[in-house]
Amino acid sequence: MVREEAESRGDDTMIDAPQISNPKPEDFFNVHYLRIYYGNLFPYADIHKWLSYGHDGKHPGCDEYYFGRREFSFTLENDVYLRYKSFKSASALEHAIKSCFPYKIDIGAVYSVDPDKRHAYSQTGTNVFTPVERELVFDIDITDYDDVRYCCSGADVCSKCWPLMTVAIKVIHTSLKEDFGFKHILWVFSGRRGVHCWVCDPKARRMTNEQRSAVAEYFRVYKGNENNARKVALMGYSLHPFLARSYVDLLKGFFEGELQANQSIFSTKDKYDKILEMISDEDIQSELREKWEKSANRSSLSEEAISLVRWEQLKNTLQSKKHKAPTLRMCVEEIVFTFTYPRIDLEVSKQMNHLLKAPFCVHPKTGRVCVPIDPNNCDEFDPLAVPTLSQLIEEINSGGSKMDVDDDDTDTSILGKSIKFFRSSFLEPLLKSCKEEIESLYKTKIGKPKDSFSW
Repeated sequence: MVREEAESRGDDTMIDAPQISNPKPEDFFNVHYLRIYYGNLFPYADIHKWLSYGHDGKHPGCDEYYFGRREFSFTLENDVYLRYKSFKSASALEHAIKSCFPYKIDIGAVYSVDPDKRHAYSQTGTNVFTPVERELVFDIDITDYDDVRYCCSGADVCSKCWPLMTVAIKVIHTSLKEDFGFKHILWVFSGRRGVHCWVCDPKARRMTNEQRSAVAEYFRVYKGNENNARKVALMGYSLHPFLARSYVDLLKGFFEGELQANQSIFSTKDKYDKILEMISDEDIQSELREKWEKSANRSSLSEEAISLVRWEQLKNTLQSKKHKAPTLRMCVEEIVFTFTYPRIDLEVSKQMNHLLKAPFCVHPKTGRVCVPIDPNNCDEFDPLAVPTLSQLIEEINSGGSKMDVDDDDTDTSILGKSIKFFRSSFLEPLLKSCKEEIESLYKTKIGKPKDSFSW
């Protein structure tokens, strides 16, 4: 059916797509599927509109070279890596991708000059090639939670540990909006084991590296490594308002509810010893350990119930003895933050020239598409239900998906629903705001009042 549709559209670049009823992992990702996906399903126009930020050439205040100064990088088969790619238009980007079908696409900064011509500028002897704009980005990976999840490890993820990513989205998204006032925020599934956040407001894109570092450090709480028993140290007599809000509204309830149910973090000696080591008072450690060891073989409770009972015992003990040492004052909160607070890769956020995987590209290890996540309904997101290339091809073969991503009814397909969300919830409000800013700046430049605009 793929070939028949291709022929009816006059497309001679398509290949036959095999029907796979029970795809194996190795069938999720291959160059044949990439040809079909990037040939027909990838939303080139939407990506171009997003990264142009209203500079579409339709207004005299537009910067017609803006998109052409954006860096892209391609990772090809056999790990061939191409950096500093740049394109003047959506069609040029589309042509380049269809020419090599990259295994991975990354997006970088907007530079002062065309990245593809950087060597020509370097020969002038002036250092003119420098990043001037870049979205404020965040990268959160489930592998960084391996010490607090017992269902999976490494790149594996399941319904029991993914809620750690969900609560991370909630904490960071709330702070970006309420503490920093950002409005245009895009969350994207990494395709395998984590999430990426793109903050696209003008003031975020124009931050210096120093300002980005300051924002990243604002979110720094988890400072431990595998050699530190105490990975979170909360100083002072009370929590910072951001941390207090996160603790009360999100983290405490998640720790005592979903996390306990999924991970039973006090149920065995190996698990609760990790937590006891976070308590600075050795007498309290010994008291609780002895109590739990004695009751280990006498309880008929489930692992979840045991965990909840021991958590209440730990809280009551610390509450009754916190006068002994200042370090015990925040011990309960420190335990909760250690297990639940977002573990951001801060270095990704601090530098303008750091690359990040493009939305809607495909993860080569899973074949899953990097689809947007609705932060307002992130509890409903299931990483294992994200479409794979093989599923998209099967949908095309069965007639359930149109070959043209710009069709009006594309939202009825499994990928089209994600594209529709990207357009309606993120792209359209963003472009409206960008065009208002371009109009305002243009009116100011030419000395006219800020009246209405249309383009």
